[in-house]
Amino acid sequence: MAETSSQPRGIKAIQKVALILVAFGVEKASAILKNLKDKEVEKISIEIAKMQNIPAEMLSSVIEEFYDMMMANKFIVQGGIDYARQMLEAAWGKKKAEEVIKRVEAATEVSAFYLLQTVDDKQLLNFLQNEHPQTAALILSNLKPKQAASILSELPEEYQYEIAYRIATMEKTSPDLVEDIESVLREQLGSVFGGNLSKTGGVETVAEILNSVSRTSEKNILTHLRERDTELVEEITDLMFLFEDIIHLPPTAVQRILKEVDSKTLALALKATSSELKEVIYQNMSERAAKMLKEELEYLGPVRIKDVEKAQKEILEVARRLEEQGEIMLVRGEEEQLIE
Repeated sequence: MAETSSQPRGIKAIQKVALILVAFGVEKASAILKNLKDKEVEKISIEIAKMQNIPAEMLSSVIEEFYDMMMANKFIVQGGIDYARQMLEAAWGKKKAEEVIKRVEAATEVSAFYLLQTVDDKQLLNFLQNEHPQTAALILSNLKPKQAASILSELPEEYQYEIAYRIATMEKTSPDLVEDIESVLREQLGSVFGGNLSKTGGVETVAEILNSVSRTSEKNILTHLRERDTELVEEITDLMFLFEDIIHLPPTAVQRILKEVDSKTLALALKATSSELKEVIYQNMSERAAKMLKEELEYLGPVRIKDVEKAQKEILEVARRLEEQGEIMLVRGEEEQLIE
């Protein structure tokens, strides 16, 4: 695209970033750099170091371009590409609006897919139910794990594990296939999704998603994936924190989790677990509390599997919340036990 008069000529994108950070000042620039990858920080730092005697006109032009891009991005998030175009045309005129929109599309490549995360879950669910598993996998792998988990749990069971398998093996997906899916999405959804997909996925993505799905969905997906690829499932579960992994946590972590769980939920969750795990729980309670829990388990009688799974999920959610708050550290697998 030809440059407009407001765009500085002969300046690379990385140099523009460096100029903007210099204009922001040390404190704000440092806060921004903390969110970037090491390689990106290194490249930007090199450009900043090379800068000498920056013409005021050049700096002004870069800041003006940055402002234009931020305004366009704001309107895109609010209502998509078409909405942004209308708003920018009203503010700046058709020619400049179109130039800015093109620059945004070229520069962001979906901006880490943040636009997709603004789409309503029900709208996404309705769309994915009629799409090929590969398309669904590509979309879900670009969402935040909890959002992806919520949507995946609502899809038909046979569709869940097919999508999970494709997310796990997405690193092997050909770039041509990714481009084909992008074209279909742009054609069918227009500004709803607003741009290109990132080629993400892999076992880490699946593990994060499965950590947040219902226990029923988790078991269903892992069971069927194991039938297809045992090694792949082992890779996934190594990265997940499962209810049974509580047995590997240090006493302080187990005790902290137990403080947040009521006795009825705990009894239900332990109904279908190993005697080893039960013993770990008893050891991290007072004698009186352990005795009461044992009695509650004895009097519990037959319970529905889905109730047990629900209770286990509630406890897992407590554990993950405590980890997010920095109060405990969850370990996945026997090899990673912590020493106090």
